[in-house]
Amino acid sequence: MTSWSVNCSILFTELPLLERPAAAAAAGFDAVEFWWPFDSAAPADADVEAFARAIEDAGVTLSALNLAAGDMAAGDRGLISWPGRENEVRDSIDVAAALGKRLGTIAFNALYGNRLDGVDPRDQDAVALQNLGRAAALLDGTVVLEPLSGMPAYPLKTAADALAVADQVEVALLFDLYHLAVNGDDLAAVIAQHADRIGHVQIADAPGRHEPGTGEVPLMQHLTALAAAGYRGRVGLEYVPTTTSERAFDWMKETS
Repeated sequence: MTSWSVNCSILFTELPLLERPAAAAAAGFDAVEFWWPFDSAAPADADVEAFARAIEDAGVTLSALNLAAGDMAAGDRGLISWPGRENEVRDSIDVAAALGKRLGTIAFNALYGNRLDGVDPRDQDAVALQNLGRAAALLDGTVVLEPLSGMPAYPLKTAADALAVADQVEVALLFDLYHLAVNGDDLAAVIAQHADRIGHVQIADAPGRHEPGTGEVPLMQHLTALAAAGYRGRVGLEYVPTTTSERAFDWMKETS
């Protein structure tokens, strides 16, 4: 039986962020995940406490958390490979480590970061390995690397891209079926060949990034193959619903 978690940075967005864990619990889920939920890599202690209390009061686990990723709205997709922002990465790791120990987090998503104009990619990759090594050492869980679609400057587009980095440092693959499908990766082959290197799974259908059944990806088939291959972790629901939050999970009744 699949263990689900709800990404509250993309679902329940009609609610203030701190009300979303309770909404997920009311919808029947026992775990949530978030992109970096703060305005800076070093948030005020009061903001961290308020976030942690919202998770605890809802009675759910924070199963996965992104590290600080820069200004996502402006197009940033991570700080891990960004020379000169190492202190922000360290601050983010420290906050995530404390939250993870308190809230039971088992997966930490370290978005790699875009290629930067005028910066040698080899220098970015060297910074990334240092930051990833620090994250892997300090976070009590699995650090995962996520291939992304829709961002030409982001260098990790396929599972092979992420695993090539993972070969050099102790991190795992974030197997996001939406992004990999959009980028043309062979999802069945990734499962067959690399299931043991998958640290976390997220789903949305493609095209559209909506709930399962709205696109063309056989998501349930792939999740069955993952389970058969030995994956026992959470599956994060990371989609933009086409309906109200009250009905955003109706598809689960049809696939159960």
